[in-house]
Amino acid sequence: MTQTLPKTLGALRQSGWQSVPVKEEIRRNAVKRIAAGEPLFEGVLGYEDTVMPQLENSLLAGHDVIFLGERGQAKTRMIRSLTGLLDEWMPIVEGSEINDDPYQPVSAMARRLVAEKVDDTPIAWVHRDDRYGEKLATPDTSIADLIGEVDPIRVAEGRYLSDELTIHFGLVPRTNRGIFAINELPDLAERIQVGLLNVLEERDVQIRGHKIRLPLDVMLVASANPEDYTNRGRLITPLKDRFGSQIRTHYPLEVDTEIEIVRREARDSNIDGVTVHWPEFMERIVATVSQVARSSSHINQRSGVSVRLSVSNHEILAANAVRRALRVGETFVAPRVSDLGSLAASMSGKVEVESMEDGRESAILQNVVRSAVLESFKQSVQTESLPAVVTSFEEGLVAHAGDDITSADYVRLVEQQPALREVVVRLVGPEAPPAMIASATEFVLEGLHLSKRLNKDESGGRAVYRAR
Repeated sequence: MTQTLPKTLGALRQSGWQSVPVKEEIRRNAVKRIAAGEPLFEGVLGYEDTVMPQLENSLLAGHDVIFLGERGQAKTRMIRSLTGLLDEWMPIVEGSEINDDPYQPVSAMARRLVAEKVDDTPIAWVHRDDRYGEKLATPDTSIADLIGEVDPIRVAEGRYLSDELTIHFGLVPRTNRGIFAINELPDLAERIQVGLLNVLEERDVQIRGHKIRLPLDVMLVASANPEDYTNRGRLITPLKDRFGSQIRTHYPLEVDTEIEIVRREARDSNIDGVTVHWPEFMERIVATVSQVARSSSHINQRSGVSVRLSVSNHEILAANAVRRALRVGETFVAPRVSDLGSLAASMSGKVEVESMEDGRESAILQNVVRSAVLESFKQSVQTESLPAVVTSFEEGLVAHAGDDITSADYVRLVEQQPALREVVVRLVGPEAPPAMIASATEFVLEGLHLSKRLNKDESGGRAVYRAR
């Protein structure tokens, strides 16, 4: 596409291209999307009525923004998606390290080139994806990383220290006329935070003792965890004051939103020879596990319960179902309640149990999963059809569950019990394949057990449901 764009400064002037500050450019493109009723960017769910209106206001106001929230709340994804609000191509003075505006160059190199060649100054074009810079704040981050430093190689080549061309620019100047992001900003040493004050307010940088002033055009965006979560560092007050807007993010407020996020983010678990199909009630259990964990007094809420927990749980359940299918020779499989025992691996590293609960982590996580199953059961199954199922067990019915029970075994059980079949059909439909019938059957049996209507004996990954 750049082949048709102007190649010299004179051609650029003739084309009518106009230079605008980066925040004005973002605001102009944001206005078009808002007026058209389009979202600012795709792929972020659950923020339509909370975070997005605040972000739209911040962009229209031309603010630098800091996103404040716990882990796994799409802060980085939103920041990186802001590049979609930049123009697709931007002209710079060819060879410029800091994306010099051809009309208003700021570096010594670009100024000299424009002064010498005037309208013949060569122009290069930068794509919007290349106008984004990012730095994960770490305690060892230096001013040289962010702003710049004298390059000893250039000095060794014969230049004087007083020559501006001896400077190796840091990440912030190299993102001139673009968006620069700092993740986990409080982890940045306080003395380094001071170095950003001029960038945010005066819009310039000063390097070492050089008498240079680079009036940068940068939109600065940052992410941070709430102050009551991290003790690793803090934001100095002057820096916090210079951000125009602080936007608080949050986890999905509704189970349905979390389900949709998981569907988008989870890896495809199908493999050659085995197809995984998800019943809606099992997806609801996965999402509800995270929702229950976020409200549990036994789990450290300051560290957060990320949506990544739901994604990992979804993937591990599917993997366990595939493993079960491979062992029994099935080609179509659906996750079951008996697969929920595999969540210990995916939950342990993503949920922090309160310190006073040491030694009870396994029991607490099991209780979270059981609560999620019970809540999903109450929302998915009509209670008026359950007494007949309980009556069947009181008349001597015994049901076995576990990895070694095939889908065909569950189908035979359902066919022999009309009351149970009625409930299962309402969950998965009359034409459901055996794997879905098996999953629904286990779900109903476990729900009746957690509702204290059936007894359950567990041993070695197998379970037996019987009357109380």
